[in-house]
Amino acid sequence: GVDWEVCMTMNTTWGYSDHDHAWKSPETMIRNLVDIVSKGGNYLLNIGPKGDGSIPRESIESMRAIGQWMDVNGEAIYGTTASPYERPSWGRYTKKPGKLYVHVFDWPQNGTVEVPATELNVTRAYLLADSGQTLLKTDKKSDVLVFHVPRQAPDNIASVIAIEHN
Repeated sequence: GVDWEVCMTMNTTWGYSDHDHAWKSPETMIRNLVDIVSKGGNYLLNIGPKGDGSIPRESIESMRAIGQWMDVNGEAIYGTTASPYERPSWGRYTKKPGKLYVHVFDWPQNGTVEVPATELNVTRAYLLADSGQTLLKTDKKSDVLVFHVPRQAPDNIASVIAIEHN
């Protein structure tokens, strides 16, 4: 219920430094974004422009990668609120009214994702990466919902399952 944000750099310095080449990977920054949003926060990313105002090539490349991920999965970030569930070891959750988003960092080898959301009346579950064209089979166990997912992750950084419910 409190607005908060995390300010991070794209490498290790606050501002441009020509000797700082420890750039965070797009994977790290995307997963940081998902983690922060899943806790109800905002991610303020310091891009460290050079003295002449230009942006380092590494920053541009990372922002492009983040933008490409957001083009597919932005629905699970923009306008969402904190997770209603404990943080799973394999990813994070975000939510909107009528939707739960399951962000999977570590794609399951067994083809199932278990979510402790048995109170939800699921009407539809799908991967954001295929625009909802492939519906996921869902089973309900006593303490979890089980979503059957393809063997291959749609995204190696963070694949998102959208769960519509009423």
